[in-house]
Amino acid sequence: MLGGGFKAERLRVNLRLVINRLKLLEKKKTELAQKARKEIADYLSSGKDERARIRVEHIIREDYLVEAMEILELYCDLLLTRFGLIQSMKELDPGLQEAVSTLIWAAPRLQSEVTELKTVSDQLCAKYSKEYGKLCRTNQIGTVNDRLMHKLSVEAPPKILVERYLIEIAKNYNVPYEPDAMVRPEVCPGEEADLIDVDADRKNGGGGGGGGFSAPPAAAMPMPMHMPMPMHMPAPFNYPPPKGAEPFSPPVGTYDNFQHHMGGGQPPQLPTSPPTYESVSD
Repeated sequence: MLGGGFKAERLRVNLRLVINRLKLLEKKKTELAQKARKEIADYLSSGKDERARIRVEHIIREDYLVEAMEILELYCDLLLTRFGLIQSMKELDPGLQEAVSTLIWAAPRLQSEVTELKTVSDQLCAKYSKEYGKLCRTNQIGTVNDRLMHKLSVEAPPKILVERYLIEIAKNYNVPYEPDAMVRPEVCPGEEADLIDVDADRKNGGGGGGGGFSAPPAAAMPMPMHMPMPMHMPAPFNYPPPKGAEPFSPPVGTYDNFQHHMGGGQPPQLPTSPPTYESVSD
């Protein structure tokens, strides 16, 4: 696949030139986009909504272009980092397929702004054959970056994106703006709140972004569970005392003197002297 006319040093120099040119263009377009946003805010404040929408489409395309340039800058940096593989290998390294094919695909679309990009594309085609270059320009091999193709597409930006830009610009410059009612039905349920709650947040003094937190309705609040009452434990069964007997409940840890119920509570005294025996008279 090695083709004639490939010059490694020329490719290296132009890759660096492309990176420098892309950085300058990104900075310039970003500054112009900021100024254009102020102009759109003036259109909204004066009630020229349709003119503001047309201007926003241009800003969206410029933002897309800046993102595409950032991707190309990344790929150029990747080729410079792995330039040794380009010089030493005849076949294209699998890790460089997307970068090489994307640069070749983007060259005819951006060569009016980045002239060095055409030289990079020509050198890559000289390295990996003109047939490979044709396949990359039509993306028949399917290795061109999908995101970059979307950013450089010629399709008009979706209406919902235009409305989101207008809403954000109106917020940043404190300009009242009512989103287009015809666009709202196209919004997904998760995105609808962003468009509807913009004015409500401004009137209520809320911050931007989202509709804020709101408490759920009372019907949706879960009711607390009733705690079960403690179970009543039955008292232990006591047998009744026998008839005529008094209940015996001495205090714990005390001992009472033994009382004999026949002797007045004291035992009989022992005699101190032996008994005397008297004769029985006739």
